[in-house]
Amino acid sequence: MSRRRGIMSDQLKTEVAKELGFYDTVQREGWGGIKSRDAGNMVKRAVQMAEQHMQDSNRS
Repeated sequence: MSRRRGIMSDQLKTEVAKELGFYDTVQREGWGGIKSRDAGNMVKRAVQMAEQHMQDSNRS
């Protein structure tokens, strides 16, 4: 079974990891080294960012 390709860009993942404070772990161990809680928080933050972007776009 092949691995699924991620939906989030590497740039977005890096930005969110830095914002949430675990990018140092990513640099040392790669994305597989982060805790599942951190991965969940990263997805949650990305969804919040997307929702905010959609709201901002609708106001324009």
